[in-house]
Amino acid sequence: MAEAKIIDGKLMAQEVRENVATGVAFLQQHHGITPGLAVVLVGDNPASQIYIRNKGRATTAAGMKSFEHRFDAGLSEKDLLKLIETLNGDDNVNGILVQLPLPDHIDDTKVISAIAPEKDVDGFHVINTGLLATGGDGLVPGTPLGCLMMVKKYAGSLSGKNALVIGRSNIVGKPMAQLLLKESCTVTIGHSKTRDLKAECLRADILVVAVGVPNLVTGDMVKPGAVVIDVGQNIIPAPEKGEGKTRLVGDVDFDAVKNIAGAITPVPGGVGPMTIACLLKNTLTATCRQQGISLKEDT
Repeated sequence: MAEAKIIDGKLMAQEVRENVATGVAFLQQHHGITPGLAVVLVGDNPASQIYIRNKGRATTAAGMKSFEHRFDAGLSEKDLLKLIETLNGDDNVNGILVQLPLPDHIDDTKVISAIAPEKDVDGFHVINTGLLATGGDGLVPGTPLGCLMMVKKYAGSLSGKNALVIGRSNIVGKPMAQLLLKESCTVTIGHSKTRDLKAECLRADILVVAVGVPNLVTGDMVKPGAVVIDVGQNIIPAPEKGEGKTRLVGDVDFDAVKNIAGAITPVPGGVGPMTIACLLKNTLTATCRQQGISLKEDT
């Protein structure tokens, strides 16, 4: 059997960013509006620092305004909530993102709930999750939105296809299942208590894996020709590269599954790049909805 098509997340993300930049230019030229994204970081988590820097660069590259608010880990919950209230009322800010995780003394749920739903470009507010669950048009978390775009490009019509989402997090698993259901897939959610995960996998035409377990899905678990989306980002030891060295792998055994699947995302270079691109897409969408402007949707 021929090897799977490798889904190039970097290329797809570049296409999304170019579409966003075109939309931003249209808003500037015809409406005098430049979308603005405010990102809030509390603490000095190294991974978060890098992620925030990349988001800022991508935002300005798309022609948007980037507002960064960085605080040390001692920022009080009260002061953070006050900042969010200010950003909610700022007409220059169309999207608000608070980088998670927050320090232990700050309640994540309270902070997310304080963000105006129409500016919640992470799609985590209960109103946006509720709209997604009921078939509405809320803002959708960037990672599952990116995954859906990949699936639609490589799986053709999704109507009636069997889809398995492994993972039930609020950030990926649950919204991913809702998006696939909206596309008329027959959707199953697998998790740590699923009795026969292999059997569930083998029924799936579309398999999305987001649990954080290295190489959980092996070659004998995948239906021939399935579209496999690997959301996993796991750092494991790589002694072959030298003492103390590590490497990044997904939740899918890529080398084994690429000989079975019809299409598969690599790690790195698959889902990851789409997350920031879809954050920009959400910021553009939020801006247009706030201003009552229609742009052609590409998903």
